[in-house]
Amino acid sequence: MANLVRASLQDSDLAGADLRWSDLREANLARADLAGADLRWSDLREANLSDANLERAYLHEIDLREANLSNANLTGAKLMRADLPQANLTGANLHEADFEMVDLSNANLKGAHLHDAYLERTGLINVNLIEADLRGAHLRRANLEGANLTGVNLREANLREANLRGTNLREANLSDVNLREANLREANLSDANLTGANLTGANLNIAFFVKADLRRANLTEANLRGADLRRANLPGAVLRGANLGGADLRGVNFIGANLIGANLSEALGIQHANFGRATADEHTAWPEGFNPNFRIPYNSID
Repeated sequence: MANLVRASLQDSDLAGADLRWSDLREANLARADLAGADLRWSDLREANLSDANLERAYLHEIDLREANLSNANLTGAKLMRADLPQANLTGANLHEADFEMVDLSNANLKGAHLHDAYLERTGLINVNLIEADLRGAHLRRANLEGANLTGVNLREANLREANLRGTNLREANLSDVNLREANLREANLSDANLTGANLTGANLNIAFFVKADLRRANLTEANLRGADLRRANLPGAVLRGANLGGADLRGVNFIGANLIGANLSEALGIQHANFGRATADEHTAWPEGFNPNFRIPYNSID
């Protein structure tokens, strides 16, 4: 086991090096070339790896707590079961990196590139992912509770059964994303793009969808109880068996939506929603006395 505590290794050529079990706490590895290096089981707490090249590096079960990896290149790196709480990964390139079962709680990944990255069952509690690129990322069963994903790009990502309770997804791109059976209770998806998203069986209780784009989204049997859908756009959306009890539907566009078996019996502001060409049946529950063909234009939002 190499003792390299506080070592000055900036700009070093360590490509392919065997550094397993090394003690690199607070080491300076800024701009170092560690491509293909083997750092498994090493301790890099508070190390400086800014602008370092870690492409295809082996980082299994490594300790990177509070490490600085800003603008580092971790393309294709293997980080399974690594510890990265409070790590700085702003602007880092994590394309196709494997973060399965990694602890990234409270880490800063603002503007990081995570296109096609593997983050299944990863701990991302309270992480900062503002404007990150997560297109096609694998996040099944990941825990993102309280994370900030404002403006993030999650197009075609897999978030099935993920925990996104209380997350901020305002203005995020969630087109064609898989959120089947995900927990989005109290999440903020206002102004988000959810066109073609799969939200089958998702928990959207008390979530915010103000002015969200849900065209062609699949919300079959989703729980939207108490959700704020003011001015949301749902043309062609499927809401079969969905629960919209207590949801705020002022200014919602349901044109061509499938509402068969949906529960709207306690929905708020329903008289201001547009149900033109929507499909319903005898199992669709409406507020008492409400005629879905009677609509009042809603031109303001509180």
